[in-house]
Amino acid sequence: MTSADETPVRVGVFGLLGSGNLGNDGSLEAVLGYLRAEHPEAVVDALCGGPEVVAARYGIPATRLHWYRGEYRTASRAGAIVAKGLGKLVDAVRTAAWVRRHDVVIVPGMGVLEATLPLRPWGFPYSLFLLCASGRLLRTRVALVGVGAAPIGNRPTRTLVRWSARLAAYRSYRDTLSRDAMRAMGVDTARDEVYPDLAFALPTLPASTSSGPPGQVCVGVMDFHGGNDDRARAEEIHRRYLDGTTRFVRALVEEGRPVRLLTGDACDAPVVAAILDAVDSPLVTAAGAASLADLMKEMAAADTVVATRYHNLICALKVGTPTLALSYAAKSDALMAQMGLAAYCHPAREVDADRLLEQFRSLEKRSPELRQTLTERNQVASRQLEHQFTALTAALFPATDHAHARQETP
Repeated sequence: MTSADETPVRVGVFGLLGSGNLGNDGSLEAVLGYLRAEHPEAVVDALCGGPEVVAARYGIPATRLHWYRGEYRTASRAGAIVAKGLGKLVDAVRTAAWVRRHDVVIVPGMGVLEATLPLRPWGFPYSLFLLCASGRLLRTRVALVGVGAAPIGNRPTRTLVRWSARLAAYRSYRDTLSRDAMRAMGVDTARDEVYPDLAFALPTLPASTSSGPPGQVCVGVMDFHGGNDDRARAEEIHRRYLDGTTRFVRALVEEGRPVRLLTGDACDAPVVAAILDAVDSPLVTAAGAASLADLMKEMAAADTVVATRYHNLICALKVGTPTLALSYAAKSDALMAQMGLAAYCHPAREVDADRLLEQFRSLEKRSPELRQTLTERNQVASRQLEHQFTALTAALFPATDHAHARQETP
């Protein structure tokens, strides 16, 4: 407890939170759970993409990340271009003022140091750089906790990401590929650790989870158009992904299997609509999940999961359901290998429905064995994340850590 003459530690959380991406919000939820359990004296607020959602869902004050509300719309008119440019200057001042009010700022998970999906340097990479630079100038500790990173081809984006990482007071990564990518970009990672994704720290579902129809398959879809370097053929990649996934769902339905379509971001809804329209069967239904907990409930009730989004994979693996990944980046392959399912990855850019069905059938044949493997790997992940939060307390809350140690000393 904080004594009357002590000022509570002020903690900010930062990122594209509350913006419709369930994975980002799941990482926030895991960090808030840690803060409430280990540092209940902390006063927490957010600078984020969807402040209304974050405030309502998590009960913390929240401020909009960008001054200009049209930040993520393409600016074609002169007025919009001027407003967006002005917004960059205003955001520099706003971010610094927000950082100044805090002792610690945490960026909870997310792929903030990667560009595996389309990304402009003056979007989130610029915002992250403003945060980390402000933290260094104003002596506020900024922590990048369990984040994802990947090699970046675009030079301005790579420069902003590299300097953001260098200026942060603490860094940890969700896989070794991320740490290796930052080292290759010139960041000293000698003290940086690797832990499982923060979403593995979310509460485990109770054993009484209701079951779905016998044989149900959950298919997690994505509004996938390739990565940052695929812009020239984005529509071709999307069409191939959608056609292959639709053919796969149709083949399952022809075998009498019920299929439950899931998303991980609000932008995925058109893909669900397209598959429902193309297959047109009562065996195909869609879930309106509002959180990773909702996704986990759906996936726990299924026999098997086939999913694209990274955090859809995490939800399925965490509840122990045999899973096949439609992989769009190395992070998905690394996650599947970590959980013992390296053989069950299929390229999202080149979905071959026939080959996907072969892998799916192989996965189902090994289901009992793989469920046991997932149980064991989840136990390991849980222990590793306990170490992550212990390390985070030592790095960001040394005074609190020492106070706890004094209280526990007889």
